[in-house]
Amino acid sequence: MPEQTPKIVELKPNIYQIRAVRPGSHVYLLKGRWKNVLIDSGMAAGFPTVRDCLAEVGLRPRDIHLIILTHEHFDHIGATAVSFDTAVVAAHRFAANKIQLQDEFVMMNKYFDLPARPLHVDIWLEGNTRIELGNFSLSIIHTPGHCSGCISLYESANKLLFTGDTVLAGGVLSDVCPSGSISDYVNSLERLNTLNVQELYPGHGRISTTPSEDLQRALRKARDLLEESKILFEALDTKATFKRLFAAARRFPTPKKNDLPL
Repeated sequence: MPEQTPKIVELKPNIYQIRAVRPGSHVYLLKGRWKNVLIDSGMAAGFPTVRDCLAEVGLRPRDIHLIILTHEHFDHIGATAVSFDTAVVAAHRFAANKIQLQDEFVMMNKYFDLPARPLHVDIWLEGNTRIELGNFSLSIIHTPGHCSGCISLYESANKLLFTGDTVLAGGVLSDVCPSGSISDYVNSLERLNTLNVQELYPGHGRISTTPSEDLQRALRKARDLLEESKILFEALDTKATFKRLFAAARRFPTPKKNDLPL
């Protein structure tokens, strides 16, 4: 029989990748000196795999102290709501707001006929926040583009970058989803390109051992995408569309002074 691919891999001492249960995301475990951290939790349906992988390294779900969500999409957060009820949950404030309000237009559970479960975010992160684990130090970088609440995490001691869905190995870009922005994507990649990164750990696919080349390739793709979108808007003749809107607005009578609200 062919050898099975292991579900959990130690990438660096005390840093593990729990491989995605499709269509979920990878889950990263950092065994800290002071706290144990998960970066993303994957889909709810993938929790049994995550639980079994934690057991392989001597941990139980209740031994996870903090879960950091890279963004608000269902494939990265699903297991958090159902299986890690003792962990503190952190996400960027733009993601946290959507998660708290169960904004399904953005979170996308219903796109895949998955149940939407309430999830409380305990810590609303900002960019430049730092999380100290004793043996690791994680810097939070707000990297919108794929969606507005995306973050990447930079571990400076080992020069590792956890990117969620912002950029994958090979410089692959994720879709620009509702709440995302191509111009924000360009800016996020420009900032990531200033970091000294030795390995890139994305939310899907293989890891990257050529992060500098991959980030530069992703930035070129994002800039090309922005230029292509400009051509699309020229073709759609958006100026004429706005003129029609303004013309329609002008046809409404101007309210008299006595008609205005106090």
